[in-house]
Amino acid sequence: MNGPIAILLCTIGVAFLFYYDRDRSIRNSKALWLPVLWIGLASSRGVSEWFSSGPAPTVQDSLQGNPIDAAVFAFLLLIGLVVLFGRQRRAGAYLPVIVPILIYSAYCLASVAWAPYSLPAFKRWTKDVGDIVMVLIVMTDPQPINAIRRLYTRLGFILFPFSIVLIRYTLLGREWDNEGHITITGVTTNKNMLGLIVFVLSLGVVWNVRWLFVNRNDKKLKRRLIAEGILLLFGLILLRLAGSSTSLACFLLGSTLILLSHTRFVRKRPVRIHFFCLSMVVMGFVAFFLGGAGDVAGALGRDTTLTGRTFMWAAMFPAVTNPLIGVGFDSFWTSPNADVFHHNLNLLHWYHSELINEAHNGYIEVYLNLGWIGVSLIALLLITGYWHAYKAFRRDPELGSLFLALVMCGAVYGITEAGFRTLSPNWVFLLLAMVGSSGVNAGLLNNAQKRTRTQLAPEAAGTAVSTQTARPAAFTV
Repeated sequence: MNGPIAILLCTIGVAFLFYYDRDRSIRNSKALWLPVLWIGLASSRGVSEWFSSGPAPTVQDSLQGNPIDAAVFAFLLLIGLVVLFGRQRRAGAYLPVIVPILIYSAYCLASVAWAPYSLPAFKRWTKDVGDIVMVLIVMTDPQPINAIRRLYTRLGFILFPFSIVLIRYTLLGREWDNEGHITITGVTTNKNMLGLIVFVLSLGVVWNVRWLFVNRNDKKLKRRLIAEGILLLFGLILLRLAGSSTSLACFLLGSTLILLSHTRFVRKRPVRIHFFCLSMVVMGFVAFFLGGAGDVAGALGRDTTLTGRTFMWAAMFPAVTNPLIGVGFDSFWTSPNADVFHHNLNLLHWYHSELINEAHNGYIEVYLNLGWIGVSLIALLLITGYWHAYKAFRRDPELGSLFLALVMCGAVYGITEAGFRTLSPNWVFLLLAMVGSSGVNAGLLNNAQKRTRTQLAPEAAGTAVSTQTARPAAFTV
């Protein structure tokens, strides 16, 4: 089967999945497609990349940016701001509960002032604002819980099947490095990005499947369970093909956390979930800070230098001229400091055939750009995010289990990948967990949940309900 025919059949199959997963009782805003497009483009390729087969971007290309991609993201951001302006009452209610996120974003904006190229840094910062805007669009939806479920479903239905088709039937889903080794990319540009988006979305699919399986006696939910089960199968296949050990480990840890949080052992005493979360942090701490990363990688069958990451990290720290404030927002790799890093790398006699444009560690990446102040703010975000997610878990175990998994996996993922960057799926869904859990604790989601849950009783009894006052079930896809 040739590529175009495979893509056509895949398009038909995706349309069928959307049709099979439909639910006329759910009335999410059409604005929910904005986060889907934003995250979908950030997780795959820019619009210009889908129509270009040119050489890999250079540092100069990174500074100038692509006008087509810039225009698309600017358009989505503008429409997103218009949507939030129309929901200013609901959006304004979230501002007091996301103060740590706003402080971090404000510091990122301030750091643009000392970046070597301020205008490109400011443009990248606007995309960071876009991440927050898209998260708020999801959370201020008239049915936010359904919006979260549909966000995962829509992204998965689009990205997963097309990744498999591109890998199997085209050259676009595969690439070869300078040594002739093949890597699987799917709809993304590299295997690490493919592993990241698959693990993040698959966590949401596991969350959906678990609830649908528990409520499988409902005929409508049984149909959706089949669709979500197919999606989960696609995710597992792609995780295997991507070959990203970090993404696989995070998926297993996050899925275990979601499933474990619903066991009787944890439900009787929710505080017990701290033990599992603490174990995740300790494993990451031992693997990185105490030199056990090589042993862990070896156990996973990978290079004990973490594919050269240990050499890279040793060369990065001396390249930062101001450890307190860093080089400037998302600016290290386009600054003269990057030349110092490559010089240090040569002194360590380590050669890398590919362009290095990230630290492959989220915390070090933040340190390079924002210094110790930025690292402290990220630590504050993760600590407060975890605490709010745990409190949300106490209030609503269904939502809280997902938020806990996203926060913990986001923190662990940052150990070997730059997961706190603008437009990174890890960062976007980490923000979603922080904003969502804060909203649960502040009671911003409670009213919507109560309205939707009260509909379950009349529907079960077969009672007619006015179309003007009806609300869909709280936990439908």
